[in-house]
Amino acid sequence: MDAETSKPLKLAAFDADDLAVVSAAVQDMIVKVGDMTYLPRDKRFALVGNRFAWEINAERKRPPYQRRRSGLQVTRVIKAERAGLRSDRPDDVLDLLSITFEPSDAPEGSVLFAFAGGASVRLHVECLELAMADLGGAWTTQSLPRHPDDAEADDSKT
Repeated sequence: MDAETSKPLKLAAFDADDLAVVSAAVQDMIVKVGDMTYLPRDKRFALVGNRFAWEINAERKRPPYQRRRSGLQVTRVIKAERAGLRSDRPDDVLDLLSITFEPSDAPEGSVLFAFAGGASVRLHVECLELAMADLGGAWTTQSLPRHPDDAEADDSKT
């Protein structure tokens, strides 16, 4: 890997535009159910997963591609709701599709983590404060995430 590919990514989101950038960076992150946690006393939600490095891979027409171990943290969380996930199955693997913010009574709102297959996590927040950071070096993978409109993509996940 060259120097450009080895630089870890670190992002923050304080509004919907910021969050769109973070969401694009973590699209197709692979997350285990057991690698997500809500800490009500700390008003914090966190997850770790294997992020497909779109900023490196977007121009590549063929493998190898790269993934990185990354973490996300949302602060000022009032309440967390899960749908389509089972906490008694911590090894279930999820594919993160997007993260969006739905304002309610400004600056309050909801941060929605949408996963393939309809699973989701909705965080009711006092305001939007999200941080994302790569936690280590990249590794190669032969698999390109597949979306329904991608006829040529490989649908395996590594």
